[in-house]
Amino acid sequence: MPAELVRGQNHPLSETRVEIRVSAGTPVVAGATLNDEEGRLRDPGWTAHPGSPRLPGVEVPRQAAADHRLAVDLAALPEGAHRVNVLLALPTGAGGPASFGALAAPFVAVTGPDGAEVATYTVTGLDAESAVVAVELYLRQGAWKVRAVGQGYAGGLAALLEDQGLPRARELAAAIEEAVARGTARSEAAPPVPPPGGAGPIDYRHPRRRTIEPPPPASDSSADPSPAAPPSSADEPPRPVAGDAPGWSTEERLYNQVWGMFEDLARTTAAYRGAVDFADSRREQELDEVLSDPRSRMSAAADAARERARVRHAELVDRARAALDRDLARLAAESEVVEPALPPAFARWDSPVWHAYRVPTETPMALRLGDLGLPEHGDLRIPMLVRLPLERGLWIDIGRGHSPASLAADPHELRRLGGELATAVVGRMLAVHPVGDIAVHVLDPTGTALSPAPPVDFGLLCEPPATGPGGVASVLDRLTRHVDLARMATRGRTVDSLPPEADTAGRLLVVHDFPHGFDDRAVTRLRYLADEGPSVGVHLVMVADREEARAHGPVLDPLWRSLLRITPVPDDHLADPWVGHAWTYEPPLVPEGGRILTRVLEKVAEARGRYGR
Repeated sequence: MPAELVRGQNHPLSETRVEIRVSAGTPVVAGATLNDEEGRLRDPGWTAHPGSPRLPGVEVPRQAAADHRLAVDLAALPEGAHRVNVLLALPTGAGGPASFGALAAPFVAVTGPDGAEVATYTVTGLDAESAVVAVELYLRQGAWKVRAVGQGYAGGLAALLEDQGLPRARELAAAIEEAVARGTARSEAAPPVPPPGGAGPIDYRHPRRRTIEPPPPASDSSADPSPAAPPSSADEPPRPVAGDAPGWSTEERLYNQVWGMFEDLARTTAAYRGAVDFADSRREQELDEVLSDPRSRMSAAADAARERARVRHAELVDRARAALDRDLARLAAESEVVEPALPPAFARWDSPVWHAYRVPTETPMALRLGDLGLPEHGDLRIPMLVRLPLERGLWIDIGRGHSPASLAADPHELRRLGGELATAVVGRMLAVHPVGDIAVHVLDPTGTALSPAPPVDFGLLCEPPATGPGGVASVLDRLTRHVDLARMATRGRTVDSLPPEADTAGRLLVVHDFPHGFDDRAVTRLRYLADEGPSVGVHLVMVADREEARAHGPVLDPLWRSLLRITPVPDDHLADPWVGHAWTYEPPLVPEGGRILTRVLEKVAEARGRYGR
């Protein structure tokens, strides 16, 4: 659990690369200052702000937004920098609130490289202040810590910078405010589609996505263009660029960009659905008024009122759809640029990047487990990237779902496709990990689930698939002992003293034909591995139909809940509590007849020295 700080408290940082996440509920400016050992800001060049967002070791957003992510690499700070102050300020002249006292308290979270929260702080107690030092990262006796500061300034940025000892602080504050104003002016406003309740226009922009400034218009902008001339560059949307997101590496920037696209898609769809709901409720309200008097229901005036309600409803829905189509077109254009640039761990199986595949030397930060979309999106899909190491096991559901594809599928076909999906997942896990970093165990109690597959053919399993109740019990007992030893060694910080049979390589356990061959003791072991295994690198992939496991009763319900459910056919089962969507999941199956997985695992086997041509 993260440390929940109050003003003045501190907490140690175990990593030098962290991310500062800010949620303010209204657009604010986020920046950072570097300070020396005495807490002084030496010069304007030690300030990261929207007009100059990058410093050595620090990157901040380029414009005001309700949510921010600031990247900090403490090991890369300039010599003499002993503190990083994270500051927030209200934009001036934007028609917004003049002080933090009029807003909900900003929330700040410090996260590690894996996205896990280290410490959080809710900046309370502000009143007339328009700028605040939220938190500071500081070096003390060779170790970095984070402190909740919450020091506000009624005089705004100028007073904040003056307090840190910066000469000519007001000039820098004015430059920051001018940069924020320029960023706000060039950000395209959303169309005035009324949201539910009619409270102003919906903002379709994502607050965390970087805005690319379009190139300047042609010099002869006063001349009337001919009818066939293209629009000026000032009217064109910014061209998408792969890797256009914060991050310290290409992989991290692409990862952040993909999730920014996902969030953009969620927001714009939620806005569209909200606008349609508003249009529907408004039409119903107007029709209720028309029909409230039975004497006038059949009059010409009532007919005219009904027609006006219909026209207004159509106008609102058309405007909402036009806004959605505009955003979908931009995201589709971005997807066309981003998809070919994704590394193997993030790429589709039909991506050309696999043709140049090389066995990696480092574990990637995430893994693609499929694609996500919504009914309004047409063919647009966003990669579903899951951070590594997996925090949850996977459940490949081969039972009937609710989607048309699932309901129409033959049970035997679902079982076959479930096996193919398990092979694709295992193959990708082997392909994206360095040699020896992942060991695969397979439970095949009936001995019929595994047809010849590349991981088996090339000897990439750490042992032959276990069959029968005895084989199932033996593997589960050994993995349970491994998890017990690894957990004790981790808690006692004695990982180096583990015996050879309890090496620190990750484990991937693939379970077929559950619950066949599983007695109560084996089920208990399986639940233990699902709950405790991920913390020490032991991960579970189950291929199972929940209905077939009903005989074990409710004892298995916690097991299903602990696993991430994916399906071998498209299904709209992934709930998104953020916006209330049910995303349609599409599995990452290897293209039929394709040999790409075989060629990739051949190279993995060669690297392991187990397979020769």
